[in-house]
Amino acid sequence: MAISLTKRAAEEVKKIMEAQSLAPETVLRTIIVGGGCSGMQYTLGFDTKFDPEIDAKYVSDGVPLVAEKKFALFLDGAKIDFLDTPSAKGFLVENPAFPSGSGCAGCGH
Repeated sequence: MAISLTKRAAEEVKKIMEAQSLAPETVLRTIIVGGGCSGMQYTLGFDTKFDPEIDAKYVSDGVPLVAEKKFALFLDGAKIDFLDTPSAKGFLVENPAFPSGSGCAGCGH
């Protein structure tokens, strides 16, 4: 599996989907929007479109995940978590293949 959700993230996604009364065919789409000095940047969003020609589909803890096949190499082993602490609240993509801050060579990091 290229990408997965932690149990906590899956529960949060399911709560949001239910609260927004999203259609049964709704999936959580992961998009990589850049790289560079700060590492990979990810966007998560709900989508009802799935094209098997260009998309890869996974199911993690009952939540359907979709990403374009061109991102599969970059997402292999990535895990989406949900944080709810006094200092942070939201989804976090943990990607061991591309850790945060490991963007371009020579950035001085």
